[in-house]
Amino acid sequence: MPTTELSFLRGRGIEIALRSGLLLLLGVACFLVVQPFLTVIGWAVIMTMALHPVFARLSAALGDHRRSSAALLTLLLLGALIAPAVALSETLVSGVRTLAAGLQDGSFAIPMPPESVHTWPLIGERLANAWSAAATNLDATLAAYRGDLAQIGRWLLSKVAGLGLGIAQFVFATIITGVLLATADTHNAWTLRVARRIAGADGERFVTLAVATTRSVAAGVLGVALIQAVLAGLGLLAVGIPGAGLWAMVALLTCIVQVGPAPVLLPAVIYVFATGETLTAVLFSAWALFVMLIDNFLKPLLLGRGVDVPVVVVVMGAIGGLLTMGVIGLFVGAIVLVLGYTAIVIWLDGAAAGESA
Repeated sequence: MPTTELSFLRGRGIEIALRSGLLLLLGVACFLVVQPFLTVIGWAVIMTMALHPVFARLSAALGDHRRSSAALLTLLLLGALIAPAVALSETLVSGVRTLAAGLQDGSFAIPMPPESVHTWPLIGERLANAWSAAATNLDATLAAYRGDLAQIGRWLLSKVAGLGLGIAQFVFATIITGVLLATADTHNAWTLRVARRIAGADGERFVTLAVATTRSVAAGVLGVALIQAVLAGLGLLAVGIPGAGLWAMVALLTCIVQVGPAPVLLPAVIYVFATGETLTAVLFSAWALFVMLIDNFLKPLLLGRGVDVPVVVVVMGAIGGLLTMGVIGLFVGAIVLVLGYTAIVIWLDGAAAGESA
């Protein structure tokens, strides 16, 4: 090879390496700048894809006024989020203040356990003894469990702080969602162009699958969580649990994070058995069991709907994403696994077509 060609190739290689290095540095710099907002942006994109059908119907009802529809939907979402959060926080603060004042002036007292508690299987005798000890000498009981109570208190404080940060992030994500919905057509066209540039003719298929997966998980996770919370709230209201509405909101949160309504319903069952009639307690226990198990047949029906992949792929992606990335992983994990499965299917179909040709 002539010397001039070698020099040209070397110069060209150095130029390509420099350009690649600069592009890599630019990509890393952009990622570092955007990293603090990734969670908010991720939730905004997910909410936009999930709520777009609702937004389209609302916009049609308002005469195709997209900005007004987006603003109205954003206000409705913020109201649905902020109002329960404020009510819950006020109830918690007032409850803590009342408890602290009662402990200081000695007016707080725990009643003796009913005799029926002793007859409960497995935990009855132990629970009755601990309950009686707290009722007769609360100070000694608190002193005996001081270390455990301090640890629980620190854990609760960390969770409350995390909940406050999560609510703030969700508020910002909701506002961004309104902006994205108002300009959905422009962003949709831009997303399709990027997808075609990356994946060619199959790019639009991948975008459609990602949107369908997001809506499927939203219905299968958030929809089922809302159904369980409403049913739990109705049961709590029927048996006269104090603050049934707020406990239903707590059940909604535990259902969204895939813990289920058990942390709310099981203590309520114990409370009804201890204070109410036996028949009422038995009926409420059956209702609570139904509410806790209803997601086992609702999720398979809703997860995977509208997605041309096996339901097990969506479920595995959602559960795996939840375990690795938290709540947002429900959507990200499902999307990643669905797109990966589809890419493998396209590759195998292409290989089979080549072999037959």
